[in-house]
Amino acid sequence: MKNLYIALSFVVGTLTITAQNKDTKTADKLYNRYEYIDAAKEYLKLVEKGKQDGYVYKQLADSYFNMFNTGEASKWYAKATETQQDSETYYRYAQMLKADGKYEDANKQMQKFAAAAPNDMRAKAFKDNPNYIPRLLDKTKLYNVNSSDVSSDKSDFGAVLYDNSLYFTSARNGARKSYGWTDEPFLDIYKADYNTDGTITNAVVVTELNSKYHDGPVTISTDGNTMYFSSDSFREKVFEKDKKNHLKLGKNNLYKATKDGDKWGNITSLPFNSKDFSTSNPSLSRDGKTLYFSSDMPGSLGGVDVWKVSINDDSSYGTPVNLGNKVNTEGNESFPFIADDNKTLFFASSGKQGLGGLDIYQIDLSNNSDANNLGKPVNTEKDDFAFTFNATKKTGFLSSNRNGNDDIFAVNPICGVNVNTIVTDAKTGTILANAKVAIIDDKRNTIATEMSNDKGEVKYRVECDKDYVIQASKDGYESNTFAVGKSKGPEAKIDAALQPIDVIITETEIVLKPIYFEFNKSNITQEGAFELDKLVQVMKSNEELVIMAKSHTDNRGSDSYNLSLSERRAKSTVQYVISKGIAASRISGKGMGELEPKVDCGTSCTEEQHAQNRRSEFLIVK
Repeated sequence: MKNLYIALSFVVGTLTITAQNKDTKTADKLYNRYEYIDAAKEYLKLVEKGKQDGYVYKQLADSYFNMFNTGEASKWYAKATETQQDSETYYRYAQMLKADGKYEDANKQMQKFAAAAPNDMRAKAFKDNPNYIPRLLDKTKLYNVNSSDVSSDKSDFGAVLYDNSLYFTSARNGARKSYGWTDEPFLDIYKADYNTDGTITNAVVVTELNSKYHDGPVTISTDGNTMYFSSDSFREKVFEKDKKNHLKLGKNNLYKATKDGDKWGNITSLPFNSKDFSTSNPSLSRDGKTLYFSSDMPGSLGGVDVWKVSINDDSSYGTPVNLGNKVNTEGNESFPFIADDNKTLFFASSGKQGLGGLDIYQIDLSNNSDANNLGKPVNTEKDDFAFTFNATKKTGFLSSNRNGNDDIFAVNPICGVNVNTIVTDAKTGTILANAKVAIIDDKRNTIATEMSNDKGEVKYRVECDKDYVIQASKDGYESNTFAVGKSKGPEAKIDAALQPIDVIITETEIVLKPIYFEFNKSNITQEGAFELDKLVQVMKSNEELVIMAKSHTDNRGSDSYNLSLSERRAKSTVQYVISKGIAASRISGKGMGELEPKVDCGTSCTEEQHAQNRRSEFLIVK
């Protein structure tokens, strides 16, 4: 049902192949009346009678496209594209394939679309980054998404929470006449109670706002006394007559209502409404000065765009302004929602690079930044739209047909911390680019590894209230770790200052900090790896250097066991150095067991003394 608010205008103006004839007259009339279910049945009859061609296939596919029946739409687009088609048909085919998770096949159709419409922004974005899907799938999860109490077996969408009241749009009123587009009842505006435990109860129709046509979604002022909402222009008897098809063509329009006691009244049409284009899906800024909405009015870049209009102190309106190509494309952008900060805008788009169908994006209107796809689980391969958020209650809602029907889902932000690391030379303060920076969680799992940029920066986003460690390394410097303490964010700054490697080299050995091993183990620890990296740097700088690593144990265990353990430790040490690019001929290892303790403490060694005896040393052979 959300297609009523994103597709009505461009369905009327969609480029089609002019192959209409007496055989398609009945089906075409139903299609032009937006009665896609019955139109599809009539086009199918033509196929069964062998009267199909590229036009019939396309109209059949478009009928299923408008119903978001992805499987049937793809099936008939495949037939349609066996003949020459307009560029938008290839784009729609790609969208349906993506919605079924068939990304490789979708890319093939996008290549045809880009060839047919090379100057289209969607085509340019695809050619610049054709393999964007893995990047979207790897995005940090920003929200948890769960089903809500308010959804029914009919279309429900456009939920927005004000105080303890949830307003939404629904076709659940089964007693009303069905609409031919979806074979569901007309849409109404509903209100439900949002309880302290997050449950939603007592959904009732807002009778005074609804007409016998489509109504909703809504937006409400901060003081709760003013509402803007979408409705059919038929309620004002505003429409165009299509004499050829015996149709009355209405538009989506925006209306204003004010509180009259406990009811809404004084409903008026906004002055920039028109019978020539649609306006819908309003969102009012918290300061009450700007109304955002979607429209296909002149000046739109695509089918439906996101616009804004100023609201003056005398309640008059300025001239609507298109939000431009940072938001809008040649596709469709709709369902804007302006956040409480008056600068963060959420909107849905079918024209930007997404996972499939409509995806939800976020953009900061205060700067020139690009829109950001919110990734999974907010977005899916299906239609995801109408994102709203209540900052006070730290909860929001989105609408999606991911389960086969337009439903309302609850959205809760995942508390995140932006860990901003800058790598520098500890002695000079010089910025270090191309340093290796990893972030490790409290279970010692490496979450991600990146190289510092030319400003020495690496940025990670992690969960709140967890301990993390930044591990930084660079050739010529001692590797080091830096603790990132538990935080609720929004940001943690880490100064990763690395010490230049300053290794003591005598005539007989290379002196490092001891390479300690854990009790009864031979694997190289993280701390040990840091020290061995210094040895590697020295050997790379002195290509004639040949080293023997001697490994030792403490005196716990039998002589034979300790000798075997020290041999394993020597082998681990040698293997680590070789793994870093040092030739095997330049390093050897020898296990000494407990024969040469660093601390000769006999049978009364402390744990610290035992640890000092479990070590490796590096002798210069040549």
